[in-house]
Amino acid sequence: MGPHPAVAAIRLAVRRVLHDLLTEHDLRAPAEGPPALATPLTGSPAATAPAPRTDTTPRDRTSAPMSPVGTGARPGARRAPGASLLDDDPLAPLVLVACSGGADSMALASALAFEAPKLGIRAGAVTVDHGLQPGSDQRAAEVAARLTGLGLGPVDAVGVTVGRGGGPEAAARDARYAALDAAAERHGATAVLLGHTRDDQAETVLLGLARGSGIRSLSGMAAVSGTGGRYRRPFLHLDRQTARKACLVQHLPVWDDPHNADPAYTRSRLRHEGLPALEKALGKGVVEALARTAQLSRDDADALDTWAAQAESAVRDPAGLLECAKLYALPPAVRRRVLRRAAIDAGSPAGSLFARHIEEIDRLITGWRGQGAINLPGRVVAQRQGGRLVIRQS
Repeated sequence: MGPHPAVAAIRLAVRRVLHDLLTEHDLRAPAEGPPALATPLTGSPAATAPAPRTDTTPRDRTSAPMSPVGTGARPGARRAPGASLLDDDPLAPLVLVACSGGADSMALASALAFEAPKLGIRAGAVTVDHGLQPGSDQRAAEVAARLTGLGLGPVDAVGVTVGRGGGPEAAARDARYAALDAAAERHGATAVLLGHTRDDQAETVLLGLARGSGIRSLSGMAAVSGTGGRYRRPFLHLDRQTARKACLVQHLPVWDDPHNADPAYTRSRLRHEGLPALEKALGKGVVEALARTAQLSRDDADALDTWAAQAESAVRDPAGLLECAKLYALPPAVRRRVLRRAAIDAGSPAGSLFARHIEEIDRLITGWRGQGAINLPGRVVAQRQGGRLVIRQS
């Protein structure tokens, strides 16, 4: 008798991502010299096995900005189901899972612990203590112990300081990703798995819609993101209940963060009030439809970004200045992408460059009435001069 359908679903999702990682490495290896991935186990469905890494110099761990409050697997910890001696091979590839102790990330951790050894991949974990609640350090240590008990290693419990920029949710997210980046660099991890589900994706799309953001915001979270494709989200096509059910049938203890039910947070209100109200008014299937919208929007946004990148060189004169007449001839969605790229290249921070800024620059092209320069974030100025658009530092 096979595993419970929920357990089978999460394992399949993780297995696909691990196969992707092995395949991507095989495609890169010839051009990049000695690979970092180890040879898969005999009988593995992965592609042709790469040669082992030849550089065995220990990695420098002194440059990481975060300091772990607890690291490493306990001696004698039980091996994950299906594990082999390859787990102890320091040259085998390492994939980390970011785990808060909640149902989504615990389900992900259990699936990684089960699937990774069968493909010759080491599986570790990172839990981040944001320090926002009393006893959070102890809770992080408990989560780390559970992860070690699954057979994961190395396991880090990392404490961070959450700033104030961009609001509490954004500040916590920034601190968390900085800690995950540092852990990945510290351990030389190939990838970090995140437990975002289809429900999280639907919430992200609605938040973007409420802000009046463009199609890129409506595309939600990418299955692959981060520098070099570091972050992977295997569960974007699975609902939250599947992950919770998988934990229940495997008797995995989970921790429900009280912040997720705190109405002071926008996402919490959307989760517990907004989405249920939409489903009551529109019927079931809203979450699935929003997640589908995210994927369609991402495909469109990617295509438009590619078009804009190709068009940019064609709208510049020999001196590299943007020609207003040629910009005017572009479709608005493409033209505004070209303008945004130009502003960022001039030094305007992407996170501070909003739609209203791009609309003001666009009026220099489509609604020229002799208006003056436009001030942009990062001390960047955009102005029209002799039929050219000049975007530069002030």
